[in-house]
Amino acid sequence: MKKSFFDFTVKDAQTKAYDLSQHKGQVVLVVNVASKCGFTPQYKGLEALYQEHKNNGLVILGFPCNQFGAQEKGTNDEIQSFCEMNYGVTFPVLDKVSVNGSDAAEVYKHLKSEAPGILGTEAIKWNFTKFLIGKDGHVIERFAPNTEPADINESIRKALGK
Repeated sequence: MKKSFFDFTVKDAQTKAYDLSQHKGQVVLVVNVASKCGFTPQYKGLEALYQEHKNNGLVILGFPCNQFGAQEKGTNDEIQSFCEMNYGVTFPVLDKVSVNGSDAAEVYKHLKSEAPGILGTEAIKWNFTKFLIGKDGHVIERFAPNTEPADINESIRKALGK
C-alpha cells in the first residue's frame, strides 16, 4: 500500500515526536519557511488562511529550513518567537529540516515524489514551496515559492469541500 503523509512522524519545535496521523481527515498545507527570506511576509497570508479555515479542517504546518541562502539560522525557540512576534503565527511551526539532498526529511522525500515540480524535478527550489495535502493524506497540488497564500484559497476551499 502506498504511504500517505499521515504515515510519517516528524519533530515539533521542542524536538518531540509529532505524529502526522493526528491530522487524518484534515486538509494540510505544508510550507518550508524561513525568517530571512524575501517571501517571509507570506507568513501573514498563511496565518490569514489558517484563521479562515482552521475550524473547517485546515492545518498549516511550517517546516523551518536553512538550505536556501542560510535564511533560517536561528534556534527553534528563536524561530517560534520571530513567527509569533512579527506575524502573529498560531499554526504549528515545527523542527528545522532539510528538504533537499541526502539528509532531506523523509516526509519531504515523500511529498516531492508525490508532486514533482516543473519538468518533473523533485528538488525544492526555495523557501515557501507549498504542498496542499488532501484529507486522504495525498498531495493535491504543489505551489511555487512565489505563489501568494491568497492564491491558494480556492484550492483549499475545494479540498475542504466548500
